Amino acid sequence: MAEIQVPIFVESRYKISRKKIRSLVENLLNMHGVAGKVEVSVAIVGDRKMRELSRKYKGEDKTRNVLSFSQTEGGPNYSPSEALFLGDVVISYPEVIKEATKEEVLVDDKINELVEHGIMHLLGINHE
Repeated sequence: MAEIQVPIFVESRYKISRKKIRSLVENLLNMHGVAGKVEVSVAIVGDRKMRELSRKYKGEDKTRNVLSFSQTEGGPNYSPSEALFLGDVVISYPEVIKEATKEEVLVDDKINELVEHGIMHLLGINHE
């Protein structure tokens, strides 16, 4: 069983369930056999920050719903006494609101869907 740390950063005006996000990340990592000390951070940001990250790391001047930043590409670089930092999942709250409204789903459910999508990328499981 993994010892999982999930720091969550939220721009102050956004209302999210930190408990649901932590539980989801823990369940996903355990389900995929991740063991030992592990850390994954989740950030909930606005469109301006997401557009800036997209421009800087994807070369695209647009906002998006989720970005994942792996810290383990090229193989993990850590000692067994430290936590393995898998990476960051960044979600645009305004995009979540738009998509949840369009799809007629709860905001928390849409956030969970995007967190799961981001975690899968960090684990090297990509969509087709």
